[in-house]
Amino acid sequence: METAKHLSFWELTIIMVVVASWLLYRYVAPKGWREWSRAGLVQAFIIALYAEMYGFPLTIYVLSGFLWFDIRWLHQSGHLWATLFGWGLAGAIVEMFLGYAFVILGLSLLVEGWREVYQANRQRRLATRRLYGVVRHPQYTGIFLAVFGQLIHWPTVPTVILFPTIIWAYHRLARREEAQMVARFGEAYLVYQAAVPMFFPRRGTWRRLLKEARPSRRYNYKVRP
Repeated sequence: METAKHLSFWELTIIMVVVASWLLYRYVAPKGWREWSRAGLVQAFIIALYAEMYGFPLTIYVLSGFLWFDIRWLHQSGHLWATLFGWGLAGAIVEMFLGYAFVILGLSLLVEGWREVYQANRQRRLATRRLYGVVRHPQYTGIFLAVFGQLIHWPTVPTVILFPTIIWAYHRLARREEAQMVARFGEAYLVYQAAVPMFFPRRGTWRRLLKEARPSRRYNYKVRP
């Protein structure tokens, strides 16, 4: 239990939860109560993730206490795949970098998708350019990739359970939003819907997704008088 004391960095937990939550609500701002409920699932994922990463290691406790896994109560044991499969420190490092690669890509999709939506709203047009020319819901794709990346980097029992729930919830939300877009834009959105996949690019277009996810300086966000 002496080692367990060194896991409780609750101040850092609070900071990380606040930062991650700000990114979520800043770039995927919920409008109606249904969108708030979906964002709440991601919020729960964030809290569960960082509470275990820097607070109390619930998953390690459950696995070692009830399922008889021999897992030491150390921070590095949170790299659970490397711990369970015996990959050692090198495996944990690879696991961490691979996970963060997905997280960074996901965050880039969130930010750049928000920029395109912002620009489209200013111009009162349908968002079909840049990332929206590759997938119809790049911001939701970004959420999926960021969450998946954290499951690679720091899997926990609560986050593994929440992951499919988040996908299901945002799929339903996307369907509801698309029905609204069809009502608003009619045939134009139906043509776009048939040409562009929902969440994940078609084969051969992943390189374009990566290109469009890069930060763009082409937009001018000054408010016109």
